[in-house]
Amino acid sequence: MGLLDPSQKEVLRFAVNCRILTLVLQALFNLIIPDHHADAFSPPRLAPSGSVDQLVEGLLGGLSRWDAEHFLFIAEHGYLYEHNFAFFPGFPLALRMGTELLRPLQGLLSQRSCLLVSVALLNLLFSVLAAVALHDLGCLVLHCPRQALCAALLFCLSPANVFLAAGYSEALFAFLTFSAMGQLERGRCWASGLLFALAAGVRSNGLVSLGFLLHSQCRGFCSSLAVLSPWKQLLKLMASACLSVLIVSLPFALFQYGAYIQFCSPGSAPSIPEPLLQLAADKGYRLAGENAPPWCSWDLPLIYNYIQDVYWNVGLLRYYELRQVPNFLLATPVTVLVVWATWTYVTTHPWLCLTLGLQRTKDRENLEKPHRGFLSRKVFVYLVHAAALLVFGGLCMHVQVLTRFLGSSTPVMYWFPAHLLQEQEPLLRCVDAGPRKAPEQKSPPGQKAPRNCLMKLLYNWKSCSPVTRCILVYFLTYWLLGLILHCNFLPWT
Repeated sequence: MGLLDPSQKEVLRFAVNCRILTLVLQALFNLIIPDHHADAFSPPRLAPSGSVDQLVEGLLGGLSRWDAEHFLFIAEHGYLYEHNFAFFPGFPLALRMGTELLRPLQGLLSQRSCLLVSVALLNLLFSVLAAVALHDLGCLVLHCPRQALCAALLFCLSPANVFLAAGYSEALFAFLTFSAMGQLERGRCWASGLLFALAAGVRSNGLVSLGFLLHSQCRGFCSSLAVLSPWKQLLKLMASACLSVLIVSLPFALFQYGAYIQFCSPGSAPSIPEPLLQLAADKGYRLAGENAPPWCSWDLPLIYNYIQDVYWNVGLLRYYELRQVPNFLLATPVTVLVVWATWTYVTTHPWLCLTLGLQRTKDRENLEKPHRGFLSRKVFVYLVHAAALLVFGGLCMHVQVLTRFLGSSTPVMYWFPAHLLQEQEPLLRCVDAGPRKAPEQKSPPGQKAPRNCLMKLLYNWKSCSPVTRCILVYFLTYWLLGLILHCNFLPWT
């Protein structure tokens, strides 16, 4: 802690406290609210469970709902069923490594219990590191320490909170993605490319992050045209762009190739326990060694596209049905947030947006004081990334996942609310012009004034502006509702 500045310490402290509170509340809600009988993936337990296993299941079982069961299954048994390949291997590999560290406990705990403990500990670690990485990234991009701190604290209360704690890959993905962005802002392209590649091995939308590397290279190309040979720089740009595409897409390509070898190439089928074979027969899950699936004969045999189409019915406008209206309502707040952020930025920087952030602003604009915070020029590429994810997710995905999809992928979801809080909340509005003594806050006798800005706002709730209240209600309501519903197999996915 001695190497961290006060803001980093505050982020670390708040993130750890929020994660611990999340684990406690999910155990409580899982205990007092009966589980809904959902039609979800539920493989049989192969090993008998003892009293300690039952205790672990009672305390941490809420972390294994919905898609988390797929990750736990893959970590324990590997990719046995065809539909397992919808879930990328990065997080299951991390869980396997976590269970190896818990090997001394395997005489006391079953494999399943070790995996649940790994989920709880690893996602606590990953989500805390993601909050610290987001704070670091905000300081580099926003040039406004207060907004960077506020955004990192908002991430600790993310509307996607339950998915950062449960057995999902969001926490690991957020940590890798925010860290990669930070390395790129420091000019460390190789480290950034490696982290983006690792993120692409955790979630498929990691491939979209390739745009950050390409935009950085194009920006460098445009700035060097005035002093260096354009042809030489163009060749350098093409070589670096090809290398970036190769590095970031390599995990995805290897994953698809592994599926092709398993399902499309003749060979001996892996040994599968009888209960899992019976589950495949009962549910119609395809196993390797059976008849080759249709995607094997495609010109570009990508199992991921096939699974999303056949098993999850993902495709353009397929989710636009009347019965999905409640799910669209769940996705409305995050949609409004990103659209509002985009409109605010575009109307502030029309010339920057028209030139795709590659050309310097006009001379008369250069004389003006540069924007800081969310309206900084550096935010442009992050906003394009957020808008692209929103458009794709809103048109082609199950819209209820937009909250966790964006909440673990883009810092804009936290930077823009932090911008609104600082600009429109009188309690926080100030000029970020260097260190100075903060004004004293009056506190009731016997109570100490909160130290971080979010606690300050909650402490002074009655004095907050309507915008502040809306932001806090959205973050806290989704934070709590997700725990109540998701951990009991209720519809919050």
